[in-house]
Amino acid sequence: MNAAPADQIRLLDLQALDSRLDQLAHRRRSLPEHAEIEKASADHTALRDLVVAAETQLGDTAREQTKAEQDVEQVRARAVRNQQRLDSGAITSPKDLENLQHEIGSLAKRQSDLEDVLLEVMERLESAQGRVTELTARLEHASVVLDEAVTRRDAGYAEIDADAAKVARDRETVAAVIPADLMKLYTRLREQQGGIGAARLYQRRCEGCRVELSTADINEIKAQPKDAVVRCENCGRILIRTSDSGI
Repeated sequence: MNAAPADQIRLLDLQALDSRLDQLAHRRRSLPEHAEIEKASADHTALRDLVVAAETQLGDTAREQTKAEQDVEQVRARAVRNQQRLDSGAITSPKDLENLQHEIGSLAKRQSDLEDVLLEVMERLESAQGRVTELTARLEHASVVLDEAVTRRDAGYAEIDADAAKVARDRETVAAVIPADLMKLYTRLREQQGGIGAARLYQRRCEGCRVELSTADINEIKAQPKDAVVRCENCGRILIRTSDSGI
């Protein structure tokens, strides 16, 4: 393949721009905020699950308290009715009086036991409410941390994307004047060689693979016309000859 020396030199400009685009893409993928967001998201999800579990427990305990209060109220109401019957004097049978007094005593014991149960449930309810409050506050903080990390990442994206857009415009300008066949070869080699399709021959060394060419290779390149597109014998990349090539 042949191409004007000026077009070959332009490949170095194109390569520099492509390398810059690759660097920007790598920088975009490697922003520290990615790890921060991943951790913050995991923390946020875990706390959200804990809040849901705590709220469920709070609801269950609240229903348990309502049931305990109803149980106490039922026993208390029955005891009041029995006491009213006893105080009314309407019951004259000694046996009925004894039974009623015994029931009143049993109800008093039952009410005391139920009030102990209610007190224990109320304590658990207070603890559950405190747990929900604590976890909700932590979840809100986790949301702030996540939002701040996302904001910083997006700001980083915006800066990088603006740089990339400018470099891409410059690349279009350079690529537009490079012959199609040379451009096709460069693109193929760039894909095969880790992003570097063309490299300068500097002081008899390929700047693509950093290998110094042998005397035989140098002599062969010297024999090539200036418009010949030469390749590195070691890596296969397009070698661009300049005044610093040492040949």
